[in-house]
Amino acid sequence: MALITWQESLDTGIDVIDTQHRRILAMINELHHVQSVGDAAAVMGVIDELTDYTLSHFAFEETLMEDAGYAFARAHKRIHDIFAKRVQEYRARAAAGEDVANELRSLLSRWLFNHIRTDDAHYVGAVKQRMNALAQDNAEDGWLRRSLRRFFR
Repeated sequence: MALITWQESLDTGIDVIDTQHRRILAMINELHHVQSVGDAAAVMGVIDELTDYTLSHFAFEETLMEDAGYAFARAHKRIHDIFAKRVQEYRARAAAGEDVANELRSLLSRWLFNHIRTDDAHYVGAVKQRMNALAQDNAEDGWLRRSLRRFFR
């Protein structure tokens, strides 16, 4: 049974981002599950996966913001950096044998919901506008035509 569930209010309307956010939520639930069955090795494995995936998600999100020319991309990146440092500290504590699963799960759950609803909500407009512009660029040297040639020669 899932500890936390996705809420439609978390949807950004950017499918790739929403899919990544849902994957993070699923990993939080997996952390709860492996902890509840007492599998310490699996707990560490989920913590590692969750940490790595979250960092990859941050990098992807930051690239989207930069490409879209989002004015507060650097500030958003700083928020990610601060949070990533906290998560890395939990990972190190877990690697040292400390049981941090409850703390980490609670932190990630609260942070994910709050971050999506506040910080992420601010960049959505700029990223969607950029993505729409790229998809509608029909010029011979435009992004869409270049991509189609690259993938469908």
